[in-house]
Amino acid sequence: MAHDADLPAWSLDREAALRSMLRSPFPLADARAWAWDGSTGRGVRVCIVDSGVDGTHPSVGGVQRAIVVDRGDDDDIRIEEDDEGDLFGHGTACAAIVRSLAPECEVHSVRTLGRALTGQGAILIAGLAWAIDEGYDIINLSLSTTKNQFVAELHELADRAYFRNTVLVSSAHNMPVASYPWRFPAVISVGSHAGTDPLEYYSSPDPPVEFAARGVDVELAWLDHTTIRATGNSFATPHIAGIATLVRAKHPGLTPFELKTLLRAAASNVRSAA
Repeated sequence: MAHDADLPAWSLDREAALRSMLRSPFPLADARAWAWDGSTGRGVRVCIVDSGVDGTHPSVGGVQRAIVVDRGDDDDIRIEEDDEGDLFGHGTACAAIVRSLAPECEVHSVRTLGRALTGQGAILIAGLAWAIDEGYDIINLSLSTTKNQFVAELHELADRAYFRNTVLVSSAHNMPVASYPWRFPAVISVGSHAGTDPLEYYSSPDPPVEFAARGVDVELAWLDHTTIRATGNSFATPHIAGIATLVRAKHPGLTPFELKTLLRAAASNVRSAA
């Protein structure tokens, strides 16, 4: 995708996004209304796989469950209840964006990243596998790995989620590098645009990223009940996850394939067929 140097990779400025008008093969003039009008996200369980979530932040409004994935003294990976919450702020930011769009959804947290927003591939894989096996409706992955040794396992997990009806929403890397799992077709991949409407998103005319959502100069919930302003595909991703949550709440029977197709039809730059 062509983008300004000041934006993350796989991003569009708003004017470029508006110029990329696409046509839908379906006569869905009311796609957005059908997809999520009246939905609040009630009944949908959203899992944030990230740096943890501060459920006491007023913009988050509670976390239903939080676990942490870590290595023990014997180097074995452990999955335990998380008593510390967010160690960085990133996961809280993502959770708050989802809640702002889908205020009645459940928010769950799987902490796989540490205080420096870094993590290990094995811990990410264990945390994602746990979340998929728990049967969450939507999993937000505002992270990725560039390490090839984890690609096969991540690909297998993406397929497992797809066939178990769990929707993975994953951010493209902020740099133009090959990373995963966002490049897998089984996930919904997200870059960013510079608009300000949280429901404004675009179907990408230039894969591999599929959608561009608000992610530039966004006000974000952060540590210690504060807010910051920041830019990144990480923050575009929970916008799409939040919209997917609204759709899943209104149409709980939709498969990941059907949900992705509907998101494409309802994108801001897609014209319905006559």
